[in-house]
Amino acid sequence: MKKDVMILTGAGQIGMAIARRIGFEKKIVIGDKSIENAQTISKIMNDAGFDTIPIEMDLSSRESILSLISEARKYGEISALINAAGVSPSQAPIETILRVDLYGTAVLLEEVGKVIATGGAGVTISSQSGFRMPALTPKQDELLATTPAEELLSLDMLQPENIRDTLHAYQLAKRCNEKRVMAESVKWGTRGARLNDIAPGIIVTPLAIDEFNGIRGDFYKNMFAKCPAGRPGTADEVANVAELLMSPAGAFITGSTILIDGGATASYYYGPLKPQE
Repeated sequence: MKKDVMILTGAGQIGMAIARRIGFEKKIVIGDKSIENAQTISKIMNDAGFDTIPIEMDLSSRESILSLISEARKYGEISALINAAGVSPSQAPIETILRVDLYGTAVLLEEVGKVIATGGAGVTISSQSGFRMPALTPKQDELLATTPAEELLSLDMLQPENIRDTLHAYQLAKRCNEKRVMAESVKWGTRGARLNDIAPGIIVTPLAIDEFNGIRGDFYKNMFAKCPAGRPGTADEVANVAELLMSPAGAFITGSTILIDGGATASYYYGPLKPQE
């Protein structure tokens, strides 16, 4: 029997929390570069009554993305996308961050947008990091939003000599995600579908716990200690926002980025997290 299909890319805690919140009665196709991770999340969800299938998928490869979409369409119309895949500044070199988080996300939003069902909705997970950079020029923003995906990595601003370090690359990737969602939401709208972005701050996941205990641990602990909320967030709090964005209650929201960081960005600009000059 055909079902509405949800694609979940990135077999982690945030993606699973969102899928559990809104994935009932759907066939959930879980794609991750690590098939073991996809299988683990798939089993947890299937044991809780969901209908999922794990697939190995590399977000940095258009061919792999197209293969995932083709597999998903075997089960029915694709009505939902949750893109929670990506790498962090401490996980990968500059080239990989740009290839996965920036290029791969652009391709995924583009290709799913070609087949998304009427009434469908998608969310992609970016980061508060996209808000930590100085403003780009209107032209640079437009280039990040609209440059054909296969030409993105050739942009001058994304060349190695113009990128300071992996954190800068990550910030650029997340800024691109936000601008890309705006541009792609216009295309999704022609199919009667919506697309939004969620920019989380520090969310407690196994990866975040590794970061807390790593060389950047004091940086992260200081960040959530000095944000207005005074704590890190949880994957379920991100799922609260995603549930709104993907439900009829959010029917007038598309092309938007929702910042959910406990006020860390506000503190960065106007509070105790503001960098000292």
